[in-house]
Amino acid sequence: MAITLVNPSGLPEIGAYRQVSVATGSKLVFIAGQVAWDADGATVGAGDLAAQVEQCYVNIGTALTAVGGTFEDVAKLTVYVVDWTPEKMPLFLEGVARAAARVGTAPVPPGTLVGVAALDVPDHLVEVEATAVLDS
Repeated sequence: MAITLVNPSGLPEIGAYRQVSVATGSKLVFIAGQVAWDADGATVGAGDLAAQVEQCYVNIGTALTAVGGTFEDVAKLTVYVVDWTPEKMPLFLEGVARAAARVGTAPVPPGTLVGVAALDVPDHLVEVEATAVLDS
């Protein structure tokens, strides 16, 4: 494994992710922001945050698989959510859990969640990008 996830003492332990990732691999992978499109470009889960989060994470998993990686190789996730409020966290976490059931692992690397006014398409509620490190 090229990534070790850590929750250092002195920082709060966040159940949804780890505070630090240590990368020792030699191949960097940058995955473009993934929205809730299926393989045909159709939006999945219009109006449903949990369904869209699930599809975004599944798309990240698909991209990782294509380059020989898994979520265990992800060093950092950045998530953009339209009109974010803390009350949306349960739906967000539901989507992550559903994606984990489909991709076989819980994606818990360090992450940043940013509230935004809009994304590329009005039906899109969330976009997720990833940086991964693989052993060559």
